[in-house]
Amino acid sequence: MKKDQMPNGRRAVLRLAAALGATATVGVLAADRLAGADRAADASTPRHAPGTGPAPAAGPGARTARPAPSAYRLRPMTAYAPPAYRCASPPVRQRPFLGVSGAGRTMVLTFDDGPDPRYTPGILDTLRRHDCRAMFFVCGEMAAENRDLLRRMAAEGHVVGNHSWSHPLMTRLRPSRIRDELGTTSEVVERALGTAPLWYRAPYGAWNRHSFEIGAELGMEPFAWTVDSLDWTEPGTDTVVRRVLDGAAPGVVVLNHDAGGDRSQSVAALRRYLPELLGAGYHLTVPRR
Repeated sequence: MKKDQMPNGRRAVLRLAAALGATATVGVLAADRLAGADRAADASTPRHAPGTGPAPAAGPGARTARPAPSAYRLRPMTAYAPPAYRCASPPVRQRPFLGVSGAGRTMVLTFDDGPDPRYTPGILDTLRRHDCRAMFFVCGEMAAENRDLLRRMAAEGHVVGNHSWSHPLMTRLRPSRIRDELGTTSEVVERALGTAPLWYRAPYGAWNRHSFEIGAELGMEPFAWTVDSLDWTEPGTDTVVRRVLDGAAPGVVVLNHDAGGDRSQSVAALRRYLPELLGAGYHLTVPRR
């Protein structure tokens, strides 16, 4: 074999390498031509966002059009976007709040079962006259028909709480029914006021584990009372006044009613005992969260 002759195997390897090199070179040149064509198209064709017209002509006051974002580049970003912020649910209680803490002689007045257009406005008028705030635990079936009173309560600084939809005995309901009673009422309040209730009260003060759990799921804290005026029994205005004044003490929560029957005694009693409480140095307030 001559010196300038190569073995057949070596010659085949060199041919294969040359072929691969030529293929790579063609690929690079083709990619370069495509990129050049794209750049030329970009220079000659105006870009604008889908669904919009072409960019305005340049001139005084004209804005520089921003290129539309690449959908491909945005998709991976949205996949890892953080969830929307939500307030943490309150802890599940085993008993409701029975009072409030505060400096000095602080008390809370609460009114259940409304709003009722026959009695609630009179209670609101008295509270406004003395610049006092109270809590109104509303029933959904009443709130749905009197949303203007809900808005007045909130506008005058009162707390609107949840007292179920139809005032059932919660301890006899399935969890799904409890959720319906509380959840539907919260929806009515939220539609009227823009925010859902932060407090709820079980009808008859009958609490159980399910009501505590579902109330917490809905973002509400349970709130009871320590002084019951028993105004719902219609014992007479004098008796209601005496019960409230006798039970007055720092931190107590008074239960009254503005619906669910004839509440004219409740309206009249508030006009009498509220000035006496204020004269005795009590501060009528509402809890905050």
